[in-house]
Amino acid sequence: MRAVIAEDLALLRDGLTRLLRDNDIEVVDAVTDGDALVHAVVRERPDIAIVDIRMPPTFRDEGLRAALELRERVPDTAILIVSQYVEGTYARELLADGRGGIGYLLKDRVMDVDAFVEAVRRVAAGGTALDPEVVAHFVGRHDRLAALTPREKEVLALMAEGRSNAGIADVLVLTVGAVEKHVASILQKLRLPPSDETHLRVLAVLAYLDST
Repeated sequence: MRAVIAEDLALLRDGLTRLLRDNDIEVVDAVTDGDALVHAVVRERPDIAIVDIRMPPTFRDEGLRAALELRERVPDTAILIVSQYVEGTYARELLADGRGGIGYLLKDRVMDVDAFVEAVRRVAAGGTALDPEVVAHFVGRHDRLAALTPREKEVLALMAEGRSNAGIADVLVLTVGAVEKHVASILQKLRLPPSDETHLRVLAVLAYLDST
C-alpha cells in the first residue's frame, strides 16, 4: 500500500510517516499544504491520502478543499481526514458524493496505533472510518432517531464507524444474525433501502441524518 501525507506540523508529519512505514505502508510523499498535496497525489497515484483539514496559508480549510478536488481528479485514491476538532460541515461535504474510500478521524486516535493503521487499511480498501465523536455529531442532533431502540442506536453508531456486521457482532457480543436483524430494522425505520455494501449503507444513513 502507498500513501501520501499532508500535515503542516513537522513533528506529526514525521511521526505519521514512521508509524506507517513501521506497518509496511509506503509513504511516497509527505507535504505541508493543499497545493502540494494535489500535485503529489496526481503524480504518485497513491492508494490513500492522509490529510489535515487546516493547513497553510490561512489554516482554515485548505486540506478539505484539496481533498474534495482529489475526489474528482483522482477518484481511485482514498481520503482519510485527520482533524483536531469535529467539524460537521466539512465531514458532510466529504460524504456528499456517496462513495466509499473516505475517513474522518480526530488526531487523538493516532495514539492507538493498531486501530489507526486498521482504519487506514479499511479506507484504502474502499471502506469508511468515521471517528465516534464525528458519528455522535450527526446522530445526536436528529429527532428522527427517536424510533430506534437503544440497541439499534448502538448498531447504527458502529455502522457509521465503518464496521461490518461481523465487527458489530464482536463489539456488542451478539450473533451476526441478530445484527442483521437490527440493521434491517434501522434501515426500515429510517426509510432507507437495504444494501450489501457496508460503506454505501453507512453513507446513506449519514446523508439522511444530516439532511433531515
